[in-house]
Amino acid sequence: MKLPFVFINMAMTADGKIATSNRDVASFSSKRDFEHLLELRATADAVMSGANTVNAGDVNLGPGPVKYRQRRRKNGLAEYNLRIIVSGSGTINPSAKIFRHRFSPIIILTTERAGERRLKQFRAVADEVKICGENGVDFAKTLVWLRKEWGVKRLLCEGGGKLNGALFRAGLVDELNLTIGPKIIGGRNAPNITEGRGVLKLAEATQLKLKSMKRVGDELFLVYSVSRSSY
Repeated sequence: MKLPFVFINMAMTADGKIATSNRDVASFSSKRDFEHLLELRATADAVMSGANTVNAGDVNLGPGPVKYRQRRRKNGLAEYNLRIIVSGSGTINPSAKIFRHRFSPIIILTTERAGERRLKQFRAVADEVKICGENGVDFAKTLVWLRKEWGVKRLLCEGGGKLNGALFRAGLVDELNLTIGPKIIGGRNAPNITEGRGVLKLAEATQLKLKSMKRVGDELFLVYSVSRSSY
């Protein structure tokens, strides 16, 4: 079974940070970057995010205003995309705002670490809860399942850093869309676009190839293809 095409969209500061040291995920990028996010969502069957992103902000992972939903239909997609939340430890807040917006199915991907009490809470608010491993999410098998059971051919990931890092380590990312904003945040504890276990040798680094670059005001919009030979 073929895997979905996986593309990541992230905005970062000029020093590579995606949030402040206290993990405030309030957007630091422009209106144009938000429009870019919705344009990318309009090409995806499903939009995926980690628990911290969903818990922290006004996030619903939906397609946005009617013009983007119309664009989805022109692209041959359902008007509303599937929404996927990932948490290996089961730290998703069942009262998060995303669960109050019932316009499209919500899928939770977690592991046995979540425990029965949390799983029961998740099943009460999500359309499907999938156990994807004992201690960590087996993303390769999970993506096969998403394509087979939910018809996901294009999967957009919107972070955070832990989820991005896991997808890169698993060799499942096809494309990286990266917006660089004209700010410096700094701070040892401020998160990056990928987190978790990093490579120990430069030769093990994921190799990217620049597909396009566009400047809008003081922001840069970059699109990279990911070299699978680097995995």
